[in-house]
Amino acid sequence: MENQEIMDEGKQYIVVKLGCEQYGIDIKYVDNIVRMQRITRVPKAQPYFKGVINLRGEIMPVMSIRLKFNLEDDEITKKSRIIIIKTEQQALVGIIVDEVKEVVTLMENQVEKVAYEYGKDDLNSYLVGVGKYNNELISLLNINGVISEQEKGDN
Repeated sequence: MENQEIMDEGKQYIVVKLGCEQYGIDIKYVDNIVRMQRITRVPKAQPYFKGVINLRGEIMPVMSIRLKFNLEDDEITKKSRIIIIKTEQQALVGIIVDEVKEVVTLMENQVEKVAYEYGKDDLNSYLVGVGKYNNELISLLNINGVISEQEKGDN
């Protein structure tokens, strides 16, 4: 019975902005949201891998979703944030976003699944669907696909 109620309540997503696009991150993966801080570069890392930060004594990698998606590099502003993601493997990874907007709840009928006929290296492999909220579209990130080290083109 309890599981049915959860389904009826929908899923919560943190809505973030990258450029003028809005993306939703399933709240169950969000460990923390912190202000921008100094990121220590790591030599020979992937271009989208910005380096590491020290968060309360824990060293964690930080990556740029913009670079992972082949967008222009991050422009750090007062609104920029690092979202700390807890992966299914329990590892913590920071991702840089331009702005954190709000938390929204999307019912199943507000989410369109993404069709995958575009080829596996397409941006769509990083999306699980598109949510409709207040006449706006929110691309829902497949967060484990986004932060996996495996590059889509290497398969």
